[in-house]
Amino acid sequence: MTQTDVPPATDDVPGQATDDGPTPATGPQPDPGTPVVEMRDISITFGAVAALSGVSLRLFPGEVHALMGENGAGKSTLIKALTGVYTIDSGTILVGGREQDFATPAAAQGAGISTVYQEVNLVPNLTVAENMMLGREPRRFGMIDHRAMNRQAAATLERLGLDVAPGSVLGDHPIAVQQLVAIARAVDVEARVLILDEPTSSLDSDEVAKLFEVMRRLREAGVAIVFVSHFLDQVYEISDRMTILRNGRLVEERMVAGTTQLELVQRMIGRDLEVLDQLDREPASAAPTRGTPLLTAVGLGRKGSLEATDLELYDGEVIGVAGLLGSGRTELARLLFGADSADTGSVEVRASRRRLRSPRHAIDRKIAFSSEDRKGEGVIADLTVADNMLLALQASRGWLRPIPQATRTRLVADYIEALDIRPADPNALMRHLSGGNQQKVLLARWLVTEPDLLILDEPTRGIDIGAKTQIQALVADLAAKGMSVVFISAELEEVLRLSDRLVVMRDRRKIAERPNDGVSVSDVLEIIAGEARSEEETAHV
Repeated sequence: MTQTDVPPATDDVPGQATDDGPTPATGPQPDPGTPVVEMRDISITFGAVAALSGVSLRLFPGEVHALMGENGAGKSTLIKALTGVYTIDSGTILVGGREQDFATPAAAQGAGISTVYQEVNLVPNLTVAENMMLGREPRRFGMIDHRAMNRQAAATLERLGLDVAPGSVLGDHPIAVQQLVAIARAVDVEARVLILDEPTSSLDSDEVAKLFEVMRRLREAGVAIVFVSHFLDQVYEISDRMTILRNGRLVEERMVAGTTQLELVQRMIGRDLEVLDQLDREPASAAPTRGTPLLTAVGLGRKGSLEATDLELYDGEVIGVAGLLGSGRTELARLLFGADSADTGSVEVRASRRRLRSPRHAIDRKIAFSSEDRKGEGVIADLTVADNMLLALQASRGWLRPIPQATRTRLVADYIEALDIRPADPNALMRHLSGGNQQKVLLARWLVTEPDLLILDEPTRGIDIGAKTQIQALVADLAAKGMSVVFISAELEEVLRLSDRLVVMRDRRKIAERPNDGVSVSDVLEIIAGEARSEEETAHV
């Protein structure tokens, strides 16, 4: 998409970008004062790929600023330019009105700019206080003063309203608390700008509420907060201002209060309602006529992970697996693929009863699995798009039978086009792709193997609404062509939109299974809550 693809400015469009840079949305607004950070006309290229082209960003004290755009829009690149990870090709960065040239992340942090990433980059075997003060430990007689360190950490935690023991081991806390500790560390170094990159992707509603409480305290203290999230409701709940990017270019800056979600999505994806309509499509069609199951699991279980579970999967059917975090969804997926070994039960594929001892056995039986841990179990960051895409197919052939070059070229080109992977460069390194485009490459990796059963664990987590819609449409299309799909997602609306049949999990066991015939989110939550009430009543008998 070129700059001419951006919708033309009109008198009734607030905040439209102009040749003079982004302008605030029209209508009454508070005077934001002087930006604490201003990025002007930032451009960055990787080889022949223009990651950013003349992008500007203004951050004001005491505001939460949402950085919005599809995966591949340039959000991560812009953040890394601001924090000294990437060197800019052209443009200017001003901090407090003074021009800066950050050569390293340490230089950016020294100027008061701190980042907390989706994957917490702390040391789990150290204490909370040790992580907060790492590299800045108070010393007495040349030795680390642990009492002083704990006192200082406790004071910072108290200021943020966090009830966390400074002397506790960080790794003993859930990921939500670890993220809050990472924020506390940033506050302790007197950050003027705090960048939160997808901080809520693995949090439940109570944990999100706690994070937002901390963010509001920091906003009141005058910190400028950059909030990157694909959860639009959260963006509207916590953010004051937004900057929208598309294809590495600035679309506009505008106030959140003056922007509807429909307007935002249209500007993010640069398309009108034909794509948005897909988000509200009817649930998948009724399950196909029953015949011989593609896969039958009987009493499948693993001690400490999943109680004995029965499940049948049929060709052309989407099974939606719903449940809260920790309910056993992922554990079921891993057992079906042979990634974990079952202690009990058996699996039949096409009526042939065999133990799936490894993922290789599953692949041989045309079962594919895309893990929720995209970073740890999927993406090989320093390999190319083509190498990542063809990894499973090459493994199934064996390393002594390399894929012919002509076949490699054809397959990669076909799936780049079919899945709209950006940039459309088979030689691009995976680490340079956005999360959504990395997810598409991982899907292509398994589709290349032509599976009969595709198990997708959180395939749309942490990706933008445009990529999410494309993946949902792909799942529906694959099922229509006869593929069986197990679809796991924490977003119940998404599970209901796609599935023919629902499996509801709780406490690492299946508690319900029913056709997706007029089922609502409330119905699913009532099933989960009803099970919880039943267990509580039994406990008091």
